[in-house]
Amino acid sequence: MIPDTEYLILDTMTRVYVVTPTYNEKDNLPILVERIFALKIPDLHLMVVDDNSPDGTGKVADELRQKYSALTVIHREKKSGLGTAYVEAFKTLLHVVVPDFIIQMDADLSHDPEVIPAMLEKIRDCDVVLGSRYIPGGKTVNWDFFRKMISRFGNIYARIILGLPYHDLTGGFKCWRKDFLKKMNLEKLSSVGYNFQIETTYLAHKLGAKICEIPITFTERKVGTSKFSLMITLEAFWKVLTLRFKK
Repeated sequence: MIPDTEYLILDTMTRVYVVTPTYNEKDNLPILVERIFALKIPDLHLMVVDDNSPDGTGKVADELRQKYSALTVIHREKKSGLGTAYVEAFKTLLHVVVPDFIIQMDADLSHDPEVIPAMLEKIRDCDVVLGSRYIPGGKTVNWDFFRKMISRFGNIYARIILGLPYHDLTGGFKCWRKDFLKKMNLEKLSSVGYNFQIETTYLAHKLGAKICEIPITFTERKVGTSKFSLMITLEAFWKVLTLRFKK
């Protein structure tokens, strides 16, 4: 556990929004929400973007909203992809709330909320902070050999094709400085699925962002079904090529 004093790194005027897209996460979401707000970071808010989950995740989010006033829920009509969920949330925040920092993370408990204070400390000196599994101190838990090899190869492949120096391009735990996120043309992002993570980091790099990495532990979900598939992997490989030659 991190000492409570380390949570008090922001003054009360700083607005932090955590964004998490959901699809069939009704069992994981209450745990995640409780753990995020237990950090007691001043003026921290959470935005859930639910794609009309068949398991009732949207209803669970609404119920949690009654308990946590700093929780906002966006309901979408259908499953439209991780990338579009983040874009909708980012556009809403940048045009309506304009927080100082925006954090994106998965809802399946694979990302540890206790890393958030470290991200907010690091973002003081960076435009984007990437939670990395592949730098010293980072790791994955409960992945089989095949999953580890696919992830490792995918990151090496993306780094080489796109000419990027960062170690974890496919991770979804990131912190953005508001001023830099506003420079990105969210309308031009083409990735609907998990390639969104690669595309946004690549675009930020091309725009001259100072991008930093901090180590994280990625823990495979215990509840629900993983959305990882071979098709997602093949799609990412193809889309990395299209990014490289996109004008």
